[in-house]
Amino acid sequence: MSAQPKPYYNPEVYLELERQAAHKSEYFRGEIFATAGASRNHNRIKENLSIGIGSYLKGKRCQSFSSDMRLHIPSNGLYTYPDLVVVCGEPQMLDAAFDTLLNPTIIVEVLSESTKNYDRGEKFALYRQLPSFREYLLIDSEAVRAEAWFKPEDGFWTLRQETGQIEDSLTIQTLDFTLPLRDMYDQTVGLLP
Repeated sequence: MSAQPKPYYNPEVYLELERQAAHKSEYFRGEIFATAGASRNHNRIKENLSIGIGSYLKGKRCQSFSSDMRLHIPSNGLYTYPDLVVVCGEPQMLDAAFDTLLNPTIIVEVLSESTKNYDRGEKFALYRQLPSFREYLLIDSEAVRAEAWFKPEDGFWTLRQETGQIEDSLTIQTLDFTLPLRDMYDQTVGLLP
């Protein structure tokens, strides 16, 4: 028995389907990938980050968008939904639908068992092709662990901070903002030591 070929979709068809869909899907190289639901801890951490960062940004030149804001990377064709993005300056959108962002400054991913290797590896490599992208935060949803990657204007990406201590804080350098891990992990359950 031969395997059925995977259907190929062009980006225009993907966007048309996605804008009508009840569930989110990502797109890369002609394939559409359904996104899985998230755990309680994943959602709790994402909400805590959204509240903390969003509150800090009120009245400032940067703004945050949660995981319903689609991100597109024109240089490699990826359409994806990061857990949280921050744009400093005017948001650039793909088209008049205003639902696809092109210029994130900060991207936050909450890691789960099924996505952590992709988020740290291939997805990070794809994100780095965005000229506006300066800071990448990875927050584990299964254990207290956070990483902050940073790229200065004329430099290289470096792991600027890594911690696994609930008493520590994570500094978001681009925003000059420090968020305690205790606040990020508030109301989570069953974290690994």
